[in-house]
Amino acid sequence: MDGNGAVLSIYLIIFGAAVRPDGTASGSLARRVQGALAAAKALDSPIFVATGGIGRYGPAEATVMRTMLLAAGIPDERILVEDTALDTLDSVRRCHAILRQRTDAETVIPCTSNYHAPRCAWLLRLLGYRVRIVAMPDDGQFLGSRKLLLYIAKEVLVTPYDILLLLCQMRGDAWARNRTSMQRK
Repeated sequence: MDGNGAVLSIYLIIFGAAVRPDGTASGSLARRVQGALAAAKALDSPIFVATGGIGRYGPAEATVMRTMLLAAGIPDERILVEDTALDTLDSVRRCHAILRQRTDAETVIPCTSNYHAPRCAWLLRLLGYRVRIVAMPDDGQFLGSRKLLLYIAKEVLVTPYDILLLLCQMRGDAWARNRTSMQRK
């Protein structure tokens, strides 16, 4: 509960990954959902946020995740779907818009591949969320060391870039709010 007695929620944000040509989850996407389900077992009625649009193949990654969560017995009212984001930063922005409307986020838990979690956590923290990192299934044994190193290198390069983009957007949003409030005076 917050200081006003409102009940706060824990959100498990499941970041998208590829959908196979037959419309089923890739191994990475399935492991992210499995990790979210495992994390949920230790929590009291968390809310799942599936995020990811249509990649190379449809349907949207979030739609596939929703189907998997429902099949695992998660009630529909505990699943939010954000099915338009095309990359990590877009997912963070769009999930932020959803959570801002709900106003009950106590903690967010990024459910993603281990190499990807630090970037997701940084971006969510910059938006003011309390972020908890939990153990997720390991992709390393399925990707192979060369591909895993490539993904890690990408994260090292892209994380500062996404942080800078988000900070610029936040500064621009604050500037626009200040300008609007000054025009009203």
